[in-house]
Amino acid sequence: MRSSFNWKLIFFLVGVFLCIESVFMLIAFFVALRYNEYDSTYLLYSTIVTLSVGCLSALAGRGYSTKMDKRVGMLTITIVWVLFSLFGTLPFWWSGAIPSFTDAFFETISGFTTTGASVLTNIEALPHGLLFWRSLTQWVGGMGFVLISMAILPFLNGDVQLFSAEATGPIQDKLQPRIKATARRLWLLYFILTLLAMGMLWFGGMDFFDAVCHSLTTLSTGGYSTKQSSIAYWDSPFIQYVIVVFMLIGGTKFILLYLALVKGKIKRLLQDDEFKFYIGIVLFATIVIAIVVACTTQIEALSQVEKIIRESLFQVVSVITTTGFATYDYQLWNKIALMIILLLMIFGASSGSTSGGIKLLRIVILLKNSFYEFKRRLHPNAYLPIKINGHVIPETVVNSTFSFLVIYLFLLLFGAVVLSVVGLSLSDAFGVSLSMVSNIGPAFGDFGPSGTFAALPNAAKWVLSILMLIGRLELFTVLLLFSPMFWKR
Repeated sequence: MRSSFNWKLIFFLVGVFLCIESVFMLIAFFVALRYNEYDSTYLLYSTIVTLSVGCLSALAGRGYSTKMDKRVGMLTITIVWVLFSLFGTLPFWWSGAIPSFTDAFFETISGFTTTGASVLTNIEALPHGLLFWRSLTQWVGGMGFVLISMAILPFLNGDVQLFSAEATGPIQDKLQPRIKATARRLWLLYFILTLLAMGMLWFGGMDFFDAVCHSLTTLSTGGYSTKQSSIAYWDSPFIQYVIVVFMLIGGTKFILLYLALVKGKIKRLLQDDEFKFYIGIVLFATIVIAIVVACTTQIEALSQVEKIIRESLFQVVSVITTTGFATYDYQLWNKIALMIILLLMIFGASSGSTSGGIKLLRIVILLKNSFYEFKRRLHPNAYLPIKINGHVIPETVVNSTFSFLVIYLFLLLFGAVVLSVVGLSLSDAFGVSLSMVSNIGPAFGDFGPSGTFAALPNAAKWVLSILMLIGRLELFTVLLLFSPMFWKR
C-alpha cells in the first residue's frame, strides 16, 4: 500500500531552506563586490534564482500540516542537501571558474558535506567571492542546515525528526527539552569559536580574508583552503598550532563543548568516555608517528624534533577530524605511519561534532561489546550491559552500531569496485572510496594531500558525490529512501 506523504510540508520546508541558502549567497556576493571582481554578477544571479525557487516552493506548500514522521524528516533532509548542492553549484558553473557542471557540483557537495575533496588545480585563480562561498559551504554544512534553520526561524519549533535525520552519531543528546533551544546555543557557540579562530589566525600572520576563510573551514573540519598548497603555504608553527586546536575543537561533541565552555562543566567534558578515547588516540598516534619519522630522519638540530612532532600532530588531528588540511604529504612516511593514518580515517572523531568517519562513540561501543563477549562466553548467565559514561546503552543502539559498520564497509567496497572499473588501482580506489564515505578529502596515491580529483571520469565523480552525501547523513537517512518499505504505509 502506497504511503501518503505530507508533500505540502516538504515543499514548504525545502523552500524555506533554499531561501536561507540565498542569504548566504548574498553574503558571498557582497564579498565579491568588496573586491570588485567578475564573480559578483554570477553570485547575484545565483542568489536571485535560489531565492525565487525557494519562494515558489514555500508558496506551493501553503496550508501544510505540521504533522511529521521519521520518513518525512528523512526525505526532506535528503532533498534539501541535494538541492543546496545543486543551487550552490551555480556560482562556480555560471562564472566559468569551474566550466564543467559535474566538477562544479562535485566541488560544491564536497564543500557542504565538509569532505574537502577538490577538483581545482589552481585555487588561487578563483576570485575572492567564490573562494569565500567555497569556504562558507563548509561552515554551513559543518553544523547542518536544519540546526541553523531551527536557530533563526520562529515557526520551526525544532522537530525531532528533522534533527535526528541530520545529526551525527548513534545517540543524539539535547541541551534543553526543546531542540530549538539546543540549536540556538550550539550555533552561537559555533559562531563565537569561528570568530576566535579568525582572530588568532589573523594575529598569526594570515591576511584578513585568508583568516576568515580558514576559520570557516577549520571549525567545520572541512579543509578547504584558499591556497593550493593548503596550510603549508604559510610555514608558520603558530598558525599550525592554532589550526590544530580548532580542528580538535571541531572534532569534539558540541554539546560537551557548550557545557564546558559556557556552563563551566569542564569535568563533564574531561570525564566523557568518548572524549577521553578521542584525546588518547590523538596522543598515541602522534607519539608513534613522531617516533617512526624520527627514526628514519637524520636529526641535526633540536628544532627538527619540534617540527617532526608538530607535523605528526597536525596530520593526525587533520585526519582523525576528517578536516584534510595538509602541512606535509603523509604518503612520504613509512608503512607503519600510513597504517595509523588509514585507521584514523576510518575512526573519525566524536559523534555530535562536525567530523566524519564512523565516529569514536561507535568504536567505543564495539570495543566494549567485544570485550564483554569474552566474559559472556565464560559466564553465559551473567548480565553484562554496555555502559557509556555510567549509563546503560540499549541493545537497540548496540545492534544499530553493528548494522552501521556493516553498511559502512559495504559502501567502501562498492565505491572501490566502481573506481577500479574506471581504471584506478585497487589501493587508490579503496583510499578514495574511504575518503568519500568518511568525508575526509585527501586519500592516497594521486589523490593524496598534494593531489586533486580532477582527473577522475565524470561518472566516478557522480558516484563519489553520492557517497559523500550518504556519509555525511550517517548512511541510513539516504539509503532508507531506496528501500520499498520506506514508501509503504
